Amino acid sequence: MTRVTRREFLATSGTGLGLLATGCAPALKGDFAPKTGRRVVVIGGGWGGATAAKYVRLADPSVEVVLLEPGRRFVSCPFSNLVLSGVRTIDSLTFGYGGLRKHGVRVLHETATAIEPDARRVRVGEGYLQYDRLIVSPGVEFQTEQVEGLAEAGDQVLHAWKAGPQTVMLAERLRAMPEGGVFVLTVPPVAYRCPPGPYERVCQVAWYLKNAKPRAKLIVLDANQNVVSKTALFRAAWQAYPNLEYRASNKVVKVDPGVRQVTTEFGDTVKYDVVNLIPPQRAGTIAVQADLVSADKRWCEVNHVTYESVKHPNVHVIGDSTIGLPVPKSGNIANAMGKISALAVVRLLNGKEPQALAPGNTCYSWVNDKEAIAVVNAYKIDGGKVVQIEQKLTPGQSAQWGQHALGWAASIWNDMLG
Repeated sequence: MTRVTRREFLATSGTGLGLLATGCAPALKGDFAPKTGRRVVVIGGGWGGATAAKYVRLADPSVEVVLLEPGRRFVSCPFSNLVLSGVRTIDSLTFGYGGLRKHGVRVLHETATAIEPDARRVRVGEGYLQYDRLIVSPGVEFQTEQVEGLAEAGDQVLHAWKAGPQTVMLAERLRAMPEGGVFVLTVPPVAYRCPPGPYERVCQVAWYLKNAKPRAKLIVLDANQNVVSKTALFRAAWQAYPNLEYRASNKVVKVDPGVRQVTTEFGDTVKYDVVNLIPPQRAGTIAVQADLVSADKRWCEVNHVTYESVKHPNVHVIGDSTIGLPVPKSGNIANAMGKISALAVVRLLNGKEPQALAPGNTCYSWVNDKEAIAVVNAYKIDGGKVVQIEQKLTPGQSAQWGQHALGWAASIWNDMLG
């Protein structure tokens, strides 16, 4: 199928369409029903959303699928820690959406600004897109208000927890850090995106410092009582890094970039030359605005079989924004949720009962430039709920697991976007 441009899509999405051709003009004016009579709108083109959009089309090509994703390129968070150590470039983790267009997904690089579940429509610019089923994969947003001084700090304090420009900026600051400097990395309290991610980042920063700035120091301030994922494996890997100091139960509550200092909840202060402050997180903003979140106002509860919101019918929420399932907030899980939700949506649109399919999870973490560790989780559906039935960890770190990680990444990126 030929690529459908933004102009072509807007010209064929309904009657009475007004389009301002260039710049930041709103894409839609009016309220547009599906061309085919059945439309699935997907919000968010990340691990969950991109997969869901593709698999709805694969499952039933008669369903019109519109993906709303403001970014023109997808940047993978998995593997992005390797950019900090210089093992990979950000370009090697960056992909376009052309593959989805070849499957007939209509990709609009626009922001969904509101969801109206009762009217079954999504606001985009000055207009609305109607849907029969909506899949929301908004990722996470950062609760900067929970750390004093963070919101005001802007790019002086980086999280780099959404791969992209901040990843590159943090890598540059690490390179420019004084030889005997201090790098402070903070870990937020659970739940947050990618449980092992901060500890993999610890490894990559420590590995770089050991080789490039051996007199420098890495201080890790973890809000949790212990390493929350692959605990023994990470702690074993850290034995290779004498420049690493790990402090558990040290939640950072304040940052002052003027004096380059963070403060913990106990009142202790830590000076830094470079800081990587990963804030507490919640579901993406649009999920909060649409009242898809539970009483905690952070995460979205969903049906374990269809990923349909427990609060709003016909709205399915997938990926890192969900909670209540015994699964990690990982790229692999979001990809699995994308497939399962897509198949459930197609069956529901065709008047069929959704199948009870459970996700699976494989997660690799790099502990230096060549070696990795991994965990594999298996689940089943029992009584309408996802239940973990097995967890396996690698016996240790090895270059072989690093090679497996490379194969996994190439495969899953193609599965999402190819």
